[in-house]
Amino acid sequence: MHHLLFWIIVGIIAGLLAKSIVPSEGAGGILGDLVVGIIGAFIGGSLFTAFLGYSYGGWVGSTGVAFVGAVVFLAILRSVSFGRQSKYAD
Repeated sequence: MHHLLFWIIVGIIAGLLAKSIVPSEGAGGILGDLVVGIIGAFIGGSLFTAFLGYSYGGWVGSTGVAFVGAVVFLAILRSVSFGRQSKYAD
């Protein structure tokens, strides 16, 4: 139960921070931040492991890794959504 609570809190914080850096339109609120943060944690963990050979742990390390992954995730989503909008622009 503690691990689930840990990842929920890390996900919300990382998603909130990432949305403040990379503004995007879409689902907002705490649930949206949680989803972005959790997806970011997977992406960030994969990136850190691929490039550094390890990922950071603990509150600060996990939040940092999830934040980096969430920023990458939002940047990709934003580039895909802008690509779609430009095709249909007048």
